[in-house]
Amino acid sequence: MKVNEIFYSLQGESSFAGRPFAFIRLTGCNLRCTYCDTAYAFYEGTEMSIPEIVRKIGPFPTKFVLVTGGEPMLQESVHELFERLLGRGYTVLVETGGQISLAKVDPRVHKIVDFKCPSSGMGAYNFYENVDYLTERDEVKFIVTDRRDFDWACDIIQRYHLTSRVSTVLFSPVYSGLPSADLADWVLNCGLPVRLQLQLHKIIWPDMQRGV
Repeated sequence: MKVNEIFYSLQGESSFAGRPFAFIRLTGCNLRCTYCDTAYAFYEGTEMSIPEIVRKIGPFPTKFVLVTGGEPMLQESVHELFERLLGRGYTVLVETGGQISLAKVDPRVHKIVDFKCPSSGMGAYNFYENVDYLTERDEVKFIVTDRRDFDWACDIIQRYHLTSRVSTVLFSPVYSGLPSADLADWVLNCGLPVRLQLQLHKIIWPDMQRGV
């Protein structure tokens, strides 16, 4: 597999925010979101075997691991990685843009699906059939730039009954693009059982771009 970086930090997003995690960031992404903050993962990376990856995270004092990117689902061997990590007793999360089928993902893996709002410029790539593969252990995330994004996301949530399919529906403001207070106000008034989230790692380490 081509791996961009492996590190130990606090999980900054999702319902697992604040927990110590091992992070495995895979190289490659077929999308180019307008607000992307991990463009360095598009091409940079080192080829590693799955046993090497597992050995690398072994010393980290946690049994939680997030496989992310880029877009981790682009590498077919990610499924073997999931199986190896699950077999070692890890709680495994995968963060995906949702544009690639999740049909083969082991149901024990916690999927965090980031459906793309209009301002991302990548909304045409949303693969809505993935809704059929979501379970009560999974989460859906919407990154919001403006009110148009928010209203679009609320429509998708209701159209696909997302709050009854997954454990958590998350709204995040684009970092330095939308005041969190504005998004908080919209969440308070929308009447949907959703959760506002801020990127914890960017609050704690605002000057660090990698390894957090």
